[in-house]
Amino acid sequence: MAIEAMRHCSSSSSEEGGAAATTAARSAVRERLQLAPPSPYDMAWVAMVPALRRGGGCGGGPRFPQCVAWIQRNQRGDGSWRHAAAAHQQLGSSPEIVTERDLSSTLACVLALARWDAGSEHVRRGLQFIGRNMSVAMDDQTAAPASGSVVSFAAMLRMAMEMGLEVPAVSQADVRDRDAGVICHGGRTEYTAYVSEGLGNIQNWNEVMKFQRKNGSLFNSPYTTAAALVHNYDAKALQYLDMLLDKFGSAVPAAYPANIQSQLYMVDVLEKMGISRHFVGEIKSILDMTYSCWKQRDEEIVLDMQTCGMAFRMLRMNGYDVSSDELSHFSEPSSFHNSLQGYLNDTKSLLELHKASKVSIAEKEVEYALEFPFYTMLDRLDHKRNIEHFDITSSQMLETAYLPCHSNEEIMALGVRDFSSSQFIFQEELQQLNSWVKESRLDQLQFARQKLDYFYFSAAATIFTPELSDVRILWAKNGVLTTVVDDFFDVGGSKEELENLVALVEKWDKNDKTEYYSEQVEIVFSAIYTSTNQLGSMASVVQGQVRTDKLNIVASVNLCIVARIAEVYDDRGRVEAEPIPDSVIRSQECSELFRLMSKCGRLLNDVQSYEREGSQGKLNSVSLLALHSGGSVSMEEAVKQIQRPIEKCRRELLKLVVSRGGAVPRPCRELFWSMCKVCHFFYSGGDGFSSPTAKAGAVDAVIHEPLNLSCSV
Repeated sequence: MAIEAMRHCSSSSSEEGGAAATTAARSAVRERLQLAPPSPYDMAWVAMVPALRRGGGCGGGPRFPQCVAWIQRNQRGDGSWRHAAAAHQQLGSSPEIVTERDLSSTLACVLALARWDAGSEHVRRGLQFIGRNMSVAMDDQTAAPASGSVVSFAAMLRMAMEMGLEVPAVSQADVRDRDAGVICHGGRTEYTAYVSEGLGNIQNWNEVMKFQRKNGSLFNSPYTTAAALVHNYDAKALQYLDMLLDKFGSAVPAAYPANIQSQLYMVDVLEKMGISRHFVGEIKSILDMTYSCWKQRDEEIVLDMQTCGMAFRMLRMNGYDVSSDELSHFSEPSSFHNSLQGYLNDTKSLLELHKASKVSIAEKEVEYALEFPFYTMLDRLDHKRNIEHFDITSSQMLETAYLPCHSNEEIMALGVRDFSSSQFIFQEELQQLNSWVKESRLDQLQFARQKLDYFYFSAAATIFTPELSDVRILWAKNGVLTTVVDDFFDVGGSKEELENLVALVEKWDKNDKTEYYSEQVEIVFSAIYTSTNQLGSMASVVQGQVRTDKLNIVASVNLCIVARIAEVYDDRGRVEAEPIPDSVIRSQECSELFRLMSKCGRLLNDVQSYEREGSQGKLNSVSLLALHSGGSVSMEEAVKQIQRPIEKCRRELLKLVVSRGGAVPRPCRELFWSMCKVCHFFYSGGDGFSSPTAKAGAVDAVIHEPLNLSCSV
C-alpha cells in the first residue's frame, strides 16, 4: 500500500537523526519512570543534619558527610545545583529556563556547605548564580498563598544573612519583605508542617511531629524530615534518614518511599500527551504498585485528596477492582478546607475528585473539564490541546518536584514528534479514502450526505497509532456506506429503487447480467458489494478463514476490526495479531456491548434531532415520550428524561469495558467505548454530525493543522 511505502521509504539523515532522538528520549523517560532521581534540595537539608546525640546535643559535624561530599561533586558549570537530571543536554536549541526551584536548590546547597565550612569556592559560585537570577525569585514572591518554594527560599535567605553570607542583588530589606509575606500567609497546621524548613525557630516542632508517618518520615519527604531533625531530635526520623542513605548512598531522592502521586502524575502526563503506549510495561508496574498500596490503605493515598482521586480514576479506567468508598471522607467541605490542598486552594485536587466522580491545574483546565466531560473528548483532539498547552517548567509538588524540567522537555519532544508524524499518516489515509469515494462514484449521489471527513476523523481521533491504519480505513468505509444506505432509504430512493436494492443484496451476486433499476441503485449496490468483499478478504487474512457469503463477510469484517485492535506489542515494538474466534462476536457480552453503545448513540441523536425530524413528520424517542404522556410531558421535559437512560447506558458500558475477564478482549471492548465517545462528541450541544461546519474545526485540528507551540512554555 502507498501508506505503508510512505512509512518505510524515508532514509534521509534528518529522519535518522529524528528517530535516534526519539529513541534516546524514550529511554530517558523510561529510566525516569523506573528510578528515583537524586534531589539537590533534599540532599542539602539532609547534609545539614548534625551528628545528633540523644537529648539534643550536637557532635560537631554533619551526620551524613557523604551528602556534603555529593554537593561538592555535583555543582554545575553555571554555579547552580539544579536537579541532577537537568545536567543532561536539553533537546533542541531552546535556552535553559531558571526557576525558583533551581534557586532554592542552589541556596540550600550553599547553606549546607557553609554550615560545615566546606567548599568556599563552591559557595561563592553558588551565590553568584543566585544573584544573577534573583529576578526569578522576586517575580514569584507575591504569590498567595505562599508556595513551599516561596516559604523556604525566604527562610534560607534569612539564614544566609545570619551566617554572614552576601547574596548579590539581595538586601536586608528584601529579606524582611519576603519574611513578611511568609508570616502573613501563616496557615493551617498541615501546610506549616510541610514547609517546616522554611519556618525555622517560629515553628512548633511538637505539632509538626504529629504528622510523622509509620516509617519515621514527615510526608515521605527527606527534606522535611531532615529539617525536623535539625531542630528536634527524633529517633524514628533519624532511622528513616539512615535507611534512606543505606538504600541510595548519597543520592537522596525527592520522596521516598516511591511517591505515588509523582508516579501517577507522570503516567497521567504520558497519557495526556498521547505517548503512553511506548511505556506499557513501566506504567503497568506503577499501577500494580498503586493498586497494592490502595488495598493496604496506604497513608499516602488515603490521606491525600489529589493522590486518592487520581489513583481511583487511573486504577478503575485500567480495570483494577477499586471502590469509591475511599473517596467518601473527602466529600465533606471541612475535610477539604482543613487539608493542605484546602489551604493552598489547590484546584488540581478538586479537579481530580471531579474526574474520579465521572468514572464512579490551571483554571482553564478546570473550565475545560467541566465543559467537556471525559466521555465527550476524543483522544487525539485532547492530546493536541495538551501538547500545545504543555508547560515544561510546571511543578506538581509544593517544593521539589519529582519531575525535572529536563524530563518535561523529553516528554514534550516525544509528544510533538508523535503527533506530527501521525498527522502525516492521517493525511495520506484520507487521500486514499477520497480516491475510493470517487472510484466508487459515491460522490455522484446527490442525496447522500458527504461525511467521509467526519467518519475518518472519528477513527483517527480515537484509533490513532500508526500500526492500525487498516482499522481506521475499515471504520471510515463502513461509516460512509452506512450513511449512503441510510440516506438512500430516507430521502434518495424511490419505492422501486429500494425494492431493487434489497433484492440485489439478498441475491449477493454481481455480474454483467445484473439488472439495476437506476444508476443510483447500481452505484449504491456496487459500492456495498465491492467494498464488503474487499474488506472480507482483508479479514480472512487476519482470521485465517475464507469468507464467501455476505453474512460471513460482515462477521469477518467485524472480526478483522476486533483482531487488529487486539494486536499485542512486544518490548521491541513489533506487532503480533491474534485471531479472534467467531464465538467472541456471537457472545452475550459482545451483544451487550453493541446494545449499550447503539442505544446510547440512538438516544443522543434523538435528543438533538427531534425538532428537525418533527418538521419532516418523523417521530423519535423524544417525541414519542411526549406523545404517549397524554400531554403531561413537554418536549423539554422529555429531553431531560431521555438523559437518564443515556447516562445509565454510558455507565453500564464503561463498567463492561473496564471490568476484568470476559469473552471479549479488553482492547476490543475499548473500541465500543471509543464509539460511545464519538457519539457524545458529535451530539453534545447540537447535531454536529448533520451540520457541515459544526465539527469542521476539530477535523482540521486532528488531521490538517500543525501544532501551535506558541501556547506552550
